[in-house]
Amino acid sequence: MSPNSSAPPPVSRARRAGWFFLFIPLVLGVVGWWSWGGAVGAPPSSMEPSPVEGAQAGGAPVEAPPKVGPSGAGAVVVRGPSPSAQDLSPVSPEQRERLALRELWGERLERAKRTLESYVAATRYPPQSRSLREQPDQVEMAEPERTRPLSREHPDVQLRLKQDRVFVVGDETVRLFVSCEDAQRSPRPCEVLSASAHEAEHMGSAVPPIPVAFTDDGAVGDALARDGIYTGTLQPSKQGFPLYSGTIRVNVRVRSGKAEGMAFLDILYTHAVPATFTGRVREVLSEGSLLLYLGIHVRKAGRYVVAGRMDDESGVPFAHVSFNEELREGPQEVKLTVFGKLILDEVPTFPLKLRDVEGFLLKETGDPDRELMTALRGYVHTTNAYPASSFSPAEWQSEERTRYIDEYTRDMNEAQRNFNATFEQRPPP
Repeated sequence: MSPNSSAPPPVSRARRAGWFFLFIPLVLGVVGWWSWGGAVGAPPSSMEPSPVEGAQAGGAPVEAPPKVGPSGAGAVVVRGPSPSAQDLSPVSPEQRERLALRELWGERLERAKRTLESYVAATRYPPQSRSLREQPDQVEMAEPERTRPLSREHPDVQLRLKQDRVFVVGDETVRLFVSCEDAQRSPRPCEVLSASAHEAEHMGSAVPPIPVAFTDDGAVGDALARDGIYTGTLQPSKQGFPLYSGTIRVNVRVRSGKAEGMAFLDILYTHAVPATFTGRVREVLSEGSLLLYLGIHVRKAGRYVVAGRMDDESGVPFAHVSFNEELREGPQEVKLTVFGKLILDEVPTFPLKLRDVEGFLLKETGDPDRELMTALRGYVHTTNAYPASSFSPAEWQSEERTRYIDEYTRDMNEAQRNFNATFEQRPPP
């Protein structure tokens, strides 16, 4: 071809290469658009069946993947594992009600079970024969001791009050103790300025107070001279209360350094005993338990309450035994039962020893509500030795216990039925 020809001039290799590199981004952009599904409204891939197609094919419907972010053009589809229908379905009111009932009856069932179990455990022994571990306040006869601030102005000064008995009968004497200490229970100087005994205020008597002497000289009942513990003694039958029965209050005024204040100690006094213990004890094995029959001479008929403590051979407290029945006048016996199952459960070392027996006549009306008997202090009787095979492992039974167990069992069974019912599927309406 000549230089004067009308054909276009040839394109250089460099220019063709430039067009090629411009075309590459365009191709990649189209491919990327197609692979990402284009716009939001683009149809799903032909490789993924729709939920309807899946159902027609006999399989479970395929849940559409959730969309995250605002709807509209440019929204991004996030693909992930399809949640189950249970996760997507809200809890219906019926299900919510069933769950609430299940929780309610579950709590009632547990409470009913605990009530039944605790009652059965608490009544496996009769009320008249109990372990002293259950009643630590009954291990010893009442000898109350307490502390209180000597005055409001000096709360750091504590007054310690103690007495060797609460119940005083006939010609018995009670000893009263007063001492002072600081907050760390270290002794402080102490002095009883005055003391007097009188009938308790609620008795409404006009009898004038009777002076009571407190000393710390090691005499007249005081154990040790100048130990800081002041001791006073009161014998009501000889000190102004010969025919009185009721509460006697002893007021004391005490000083320790600059602190000064008042306190009181109470006793319950009976001037004439309604019955007396003879001290004789007869023991019998009966129906797998050990029975101790304690002699008593009744002067006034009525309901008597008698209680004693049982120790094992080495003196370890074991059982609290009691009697609560009507007695007529004349020579009688009160039965103190050492229950067989209690012996087998506690395993005390024989022989057993009965000690500190006390009793009173219970009054239906009036104040005080009892007339006291003279207590038998110390050991009263030592039993024979018996093998374990002599005692029954059976729990105590009574009409009342059976009635309560039946009632608590019905409550538990009802709660169990209602709790189980919350798991039953109800038919749709």
